[in-house]
Amino acid sequence: MRWSVLSLVSFTMLCMYYLADLMAPLEERLQANLLWSGSDYGFFTSGYGWFNVFLLMLVFSGMILDKMGTRFTGILAILIMIAGASVKYWGIAGNMEGTVQLSIGSWEVLSPRTKSAVVAGLGFAIFGVGCEMFGISANKAIVRWFRGKEMALAIGLNTSTGRIGTALAMFTPIPLVTATGSLSMPVLISLLALCIGLLVFSLFTVFDRRLDREETETNREPPFRFSDMIDIAKNRGFWYITILCVLFYSAVFPFIKFAVKLISQKFEISDTFAGYIPALLPAAALVLTPVFGSLYDRRGKGASIMLVGSCLLVAVHLLFSIPSLNSFYAAIGLVMVLGVAFAMVPSAMWPSVAKIIPERKLGTAYAITFWVQNWGLMGVPLLIGYVRDKYCIEDTIIKVVDGQEKTVSLYNYTLPMLIFAFFGVVAILFSILLKKEDKKKGYGLELPNMTRK
Repeated sequence: MRWSVLSLVSFTMLCMYYLADLMAPLEERLQANLLWSGSDYGFFTSGYGWFNVFLLMLVFSGMILDKMGTRFTGILAILIMIAGASVKYWGIAGNMEGTVQLSIGSWEVLSPRTKSAVVAGLGFAIFGVGCEMFGISANKAIVRWFRGKEMALAIGLNTSTGRIGTALAMFTPIPLVTATGSLSMPVLISLLALCIGLLVFSLFTVFDRRLDREETETNREPPFRFSDMIDIAKNRGFWYITILCVLFYSAVFPFIKFAVKLISQKFEISDTFAGYIPALLPAAALVLTPVFGSLYDRRGKGASIMLVGSCLLVAVHLLFSIPSLNSFYAAIGLVMVLGVAFAMVPSAMWPSVAKIIPERKLGTAYAITFWVQNWGLMGVPLLIGYVRDKYCIEDTIIKVVDGQEKTVSLYNYTLPMLIFAFFGVVAILFSILLKKEDKKKGYGLELPNMTRK
């Protein structure tokens, strides 16, 4: 039964990640057809975290999850994602012209932005609320069904299924746009996939209700209390994992958002083919995340796995920053190694939170971790977009895009890659601190997850 539950939850994760990442291969087309600048694209990408960060929607999502349960929160999350995807589709397909600017007195709240980028960013922000809400719901559901069993393997398989969505988002959008002539077609298809995901998750709720009936009152944990947030805030090990999370994901997901154009220009290949190379990253994670999860379940060493993954992250970004390293095969190799790191850290990180925090507080704990992570997912794309336009433009060329001649900027990506590498260095420091805290407090992060009977 638990493996059936995992497959239902994971399918919706696949649909969710596909919509989250599908605009990355289309950056150049967005600039050419919708007149977006590099900063507009960074602004749109950062929209994912606006409401989660500034309106604390993620924190509220965690409280809703711990109060109302995974079934209610999961359905609500999918409905929010569908609403956000609809607005995002309108922004891309609406043929909007002009710019949007917002000022309060002499304070410029929003610098001039292309109107379609603002609307698409708003949709992405709404989608981001549902996406993160569903992410924490899925993690808590899996912990509930797999605690004392193959917990890290199950979380790894769920994460890997999400990586399939990311991989599909890397190489399917451009062929879809080419075949249909519509820049918004990938968004429309992902919107329909989310509707299917809603039906699939509804089936999960049937299984989960059955588990409720099988549980006795004695083995149910006491309900969540708001005072539990204070206990979470006092836990140093929890904060080490949370900071490690934001640093690690800030060096991976924003990289994916910019990777297609980076690889296309650095290695002088078409953006269509360049989209296949970043797709190797989630493909490698797809295979290896369950492997490392199973290793953690049976052998332990969760904190050590996170440390090694952070070291690999630094090595890859430093090598990508070298201008003379422009071999096509080097790009493939580096992305594959980054995929190994992308498998190692999440496979150990999310089960480790469940070892440190009791289950009744777990939804809120995951929500706080995701909230801090969203600061990185919101801020880093803005930072990279600004740095590229300010310091990294080497030249502009006339390029034929979708049968039309367009002006395209050529970037030097050394500085952005060094920024990503810096995040990895700090992640190593917090991995070491986590190992020391685990040794001091005895959380069992280096011990197996599976209990022997």
